[in-house]
Amino acid sequence: MFEVSETWKSTFPGAHAGVLVIHHVVNPSFHPDLNHQKEILEEQLRAQFAGQTRDALEKLPALQAYGAYYKRFKKTYHVQLQLESIIFKGKSIPGVAALVEAMFMAEVQNMLLTAGHDLDILRLPVRLDVSTGDESYLLLRGQAQLLKPGDMLMADRDGIISNIIYGPDQRTQIQASTQNVMFTVYAPAGITAQTVTQHLKDIEQYVRLFAPEAQVEMLQVFEAAS
Repeated sequence: MFEVSETWKSTFPGAHAGVLVIHHVVNPSFHPDLNHQKEILEEQLRAQFAGQTRDALEKLPALQAYGAYYKRFKKTYHVQLQLESIIFKGKSIPGVAALVEAMFMAEVQNMLLTAGHDLDILRLPVRLDVSTGDESYLLLRGQAQLLKPGDMLMADRDGIISNIIYGPDQRTQIQASTQNVMFTVYAPAGITAQTVTQHLKDIEQYVRLFAPEAQVEMLQVFEAAS
């Protein structure tokens, strides 16, 4: 179901990747229990970081790890920007379909970059690899995008499904009809396997709020040895 290339292991020593596969899910446009938990999470985040500055946030281990990675590509980690909008501007986590919202909630809670895919659209196995700069795919909004060389990517038999810098693809995106789902996590060096594992468990817990019959097929973290 999931393969890790030797190139990824040698290119990103100390990095991790997480995979969570859940069967028998639903994807309602709104669910009251999930929405209530989202409001609780937002208030917890505001209380946790009350009085802190953006500079203080950037010193958190996860944000340091992603900040260093994105800086190599002259980019800013977008999850940090989303977290800042919740903490400093009083914004809410976007109200979208439940599976995506559960993923967003765990992202801002744990600050780990995550993508979600419809498992039944994927042509397995998914491969974790390194971009050469020759690959292209369709972004979520449908625009063609050429990858930057040296980025972490994931691909199935039909092509790229995500990469760190430009995000997930359109082809395998979660849909209203999604019944089986794969969540994947990119974690650069500096983020522990335990942190990634807990993040995947948090996603599972959020999903169970609206899909109590869900069954986990796979929850696994892969490591590139230091």
